[in-house]
Amino acid sequence: MYDWANSTYNLVITSTIFPAYYVAVTSSKNPDELSYVSFFGIRVINTALQNYALAVVFFLVALMSPIMSSIADYRGNKKAFMRVFTMIGSMSCAALFFFTPDRIEYGIIFFSLAALGFWNSWVFYNSYLPDIASPEERDSVSAKGFAMGYIGSVLLQLICFVIILKPELFGLDNGDKTLGPRISFLLVGLWWFGFSQIPFRALPSNTKSNKKLKKHILINGFHELKLVWNQVKQIPALKRYLAAFFFLSVGVQTVMLVAAGYSKKHIFPKPEDEPKLILTILLIQIVAIFGAIALSKLSKKIGNIPTMLVGIVIWVAICIWGYFITSQTQFYILAACVGLVMGGIQSIGRSTYSKLLPETTDTTSFFSFYDVTEKIALTLGLFLFAYNEELTGSMRNSILVLMVFFIISFFALLYTKAVITREKYASLFN
Repeated sequence: MYDWANSTYNLVITSTIFPAYYVAVTSSKNPDELSYVSFFGIRVINTALQNYALAVVFFLVALMSPIMSSIADYRGNKKAFMRVFTMIGSMSCAALFFFTPDRIEYGIIFFSLAALGFWNSWVFYNSYLPDIASPEERDSVSAKGFAMGYIGSVLLQLICFVIILKPELFGLDNGDKTLGPRISFLLVGLWWFGFSQIPFRALPSNTKSNKKLKKHILINGFHELKLVWNQVKQIPALKRYLAAFFFLSVGVQTVMLVAAGYSKKHIFPKPEDEPKLILTILLIQIVAIFGAIALSKLSKKIGNIPTMLVGIVIWVAICIWGYFITSQTQFYILAACVGLVMGGIQSIGRSTYSKLLPETTDTTSFFSFYDVTEKIALTLGLFLFAYNEELTGSMRNSILVLMVFFIISFFALLYTKAVITREKYASLFN
């Protein structure tokens, strides 16, 4: 149910309405010109600014999560942290209702705070998986979480879509074309905050710990990460898997975050095309529901590692195709392919990591390490994507940069597979 609650942020704010709205209100009237905006006096390409902002957010999450995870582990209050960041994220989404074309700085700030709340809450949410599911249940529980997230987010997306296209049905036809999207941002905040109360009532609080802080509270989290890393180095399969996961995250997560801005600029540039863009991203979410379930079933037949390898090959093909596409029809087909592997490979990646962990009750620190790895990967991916766009003036060239990371992750995962003992990790193979 937390997936159901917060995935609306990922769809509406990250993937569809906000990126389309942001690009629309910041684009140059001349389609042949690069669109620049001023952010506190700094002149930067509009989509590059959005990606730089997200890169900063993920860097902050990578710095903050070790401190917070350590405190949560020692005080047994990770649900309290999850609540706080849910509040920050959901209220920031609601605050975007006041983001108008003449308030660029305001919009970027609350867009960043919403991302900060979402991803920090995700750290604690992920750490609950070993607490509430046995090893044999984790693949299916993880997949169900992603599936519930897609269903909930698509439902709210449809409501928002009707508000934007048919404002007269709600008495909102006042000539302000920004009102529909801004109401959508408000609804995301209310949906996220409201439905998250269900898992908050059901999820267990941490088991009270008698551990004592080994270092000062501000550096103890990093000390814990060092201890985790020392354990990881003793487990070759886990160490190699984390390297593969890092490169895979650079590709997958960055593609998901920049896809809407790319498609708005290069495939659906006209204002009248925005409904098509939103419907296309919606199609991705619907296909992703079945994709997550399908890859989960495939992993039961051939194993987690082979399934992830198949998914990476598809991602490489997607990048190559995405570089060359020019028509909307081609993009629709590409979107369906993205949906098939988008949620599934994330779900399997998370459950594979949980299966490779050593026997431990310190799950929050291990998943903090996992999340820090992912956030550093995202920081790198978004920065490179934004910098390359500013350097070359085109987002197409940035796609090829991401493709390189997918290729590296493929060979890194093969390297991981070579050292995994089938007897000990049989479920990763069949």
